[in-house]
Amino acid sequence: MSINQSGWRPEMGGATAEAAGTWTGNRALMLEEPLLFEIGDTDATGVDFDLFCSPAKAGVQPQTNNGAAAPPGPRPSPGNRLGGLERNRDIGLPGLSEPETVRHYTRLSRQNYAIDLGLFPLGSCTMKHNPRLNEKVARMPGFADIHPLQPADTVQGAFAVIHELGEWLVKLTGMHSVAMSPKAGAHGELCGLLAIRSALEARGDARAVILVPESAHGTNPATAAFAGYRVENIPATPRGRVDLEALKARLGPDVAAVMITNPNTCGLFEPDMIAISAAVHEAGAFVYCDGANFNAIVGRVRPGDLGIDAMHINLHKTFSTPHGGGGPGSGPVVFSAALSPFAPLPFVEKQGKAYALVEEETAEEHHGSSFGRMTAFHGQMGMFTRALTYILSHGADGLRQVAEDAVLNANYVLRSLDGVLDAPFGASGPCMHEALFSDKGFGGGLSTLDLAKALIDEGYHPMTMYFPLVVHGAMLVEPTETESKAALDQFIGALRSVAERAKAGDQSLKAAPVHAPRRRLDETLAARKPVLVYKEPTQAEAAE
Repeated sequence: MSINQSGWRPEMGGATAEAAGTWTGNRALMLEEPLLFEIGDTDATGVDFDLFCSPAKAGVQPQTNNGAAAPPGPRPSPGNRLGGLERNRDIGLPGLSEPETVRHYTRLSRQNYAIDLGLFPLGSCTMKHNPRLNEKVARMPGFADIHPLQPADTVQGAFAVIHELGEWLVKLTGMHSVAMSPKAGAHGELCGLLAIRSALEARGDARAVILVPESAHGTNPATAAFAGYRVENIPATPRGRVDLEALKARLGPDVAAVMITNPNTCGLFEPDMIAISAAVHEAGAFVYCDGANFNAIVGRVRPGDLGIDAMHINLHKTFSTPHGGGGPGSGPVVFSAALSPFAPLPFVEKQGKAYALVEEETAEEHHGSSFGRMTAFHGQMGMFTRALTYILSHGADGLRQVAEDAVLNANYVLRSLDGVLDAPFGASGPCMHEALFSDKGFGGGLSTLDLAKALIDEGYHPMTMYFPLVVHGAMLVEPTETESKAALDQFIGALRSVAERAKAGDQSLKAAPVHAPRRRLDETLAARKPVLVYKEPTQAEAAE
């Protein structure tokens, strides 16, 4: 079929010219955006590379970035620089001018949901507002423009930030030490397990099993398996907590550790945490706590007081640093006194009035039992500056209020939907920072997926779906503390409306979303026959 000036074709899906009543296929400021391959021209480039031009196609004169023909004459070969690895044919990538490139990605960004647009209800993700003060500090040249290989005496300010942030994390958790280098939550989990393994090896104790409760974070069993351990599950009680008696019955000389999430993924605090830690320690094992849900207890409960031996902290959740495409994560790990000697390198140490980076060369006198490195350098500097700015802005009392408001907002959402959405653990007491619902009671064969797609039409990103696995058709909502009552009321109204339609068996939900830039995908076809490379439209198999 023909393509019009906007690059839109009828077979591309989305808004059609007929449906929108427009020649372009656009709906006012909702612009129909083609792929880069459908915009760009493989015979053009937006940048001048006079020395490294691709071989010209037969009969096609190479162009510069303004579309003019390139000057005639021989062009130097890149062979001397590439060692014979230069390509000998076109690779088919589209060439775009700068305006075309900027407009393409700006138009796409307008079709994306973000925390700066509205409430982002993803459970277990803590999508809170990111204060712009944090961003301003992270962009200061003394932090943003430094290099990890600079001499230590030229980055004393950066070392001071890492050290002070580490001290805050130790105080907030009641732990003994902290490793700042892990770069994300699962990376921190691996760090904790490697320290546990080193501690066991140091006492000549080979253990092969990690116990993971059903209510734990989904990365826990994956990390344990990656570290070479055999994973066994511990069941949850009908009230959504760890079955303490089942845990005690399984503990033995082959168990290296228990990986527990507290508050757990059902949005509930584990009241038996001290008893769990005591039983694990009595069996000679260690307690790893997933800190992804630390936002619910920061300033209120210190994990070290609960008998935790290692716990990662997602700076990109609790302390507001952007995630979900906004930047890299950061997952520092705090350790008990029993595991501190085995923590990874490097770490920042204050020596007199200066700061030094303890690495392999000085580890024998400082940290001789370390299991080694997790990363090449020191960690995520941008996340450190944002997190410390957030902490200093709030202070100890402000961080306590963060947890209190997060829990209050989650319970407000939970109780406002009584009688509309099934809450599997609604009778188990107040939830923590997230509210858990299920699709029980939906009519007409409708499911969680149908409700989530309908929320898109209401202008919201869907909540976390089908997690945790202990609840059929789970819907996990985390409003965070940065949402006002007015924002919560609007979201609750939208969710209530869609839920009532689902309970009534409204079959129109199966077509949702109908107002989004794209209609619902055929997820089965997309999973079984994914189109991973661009093909001409006549050859492509659409998954829409």
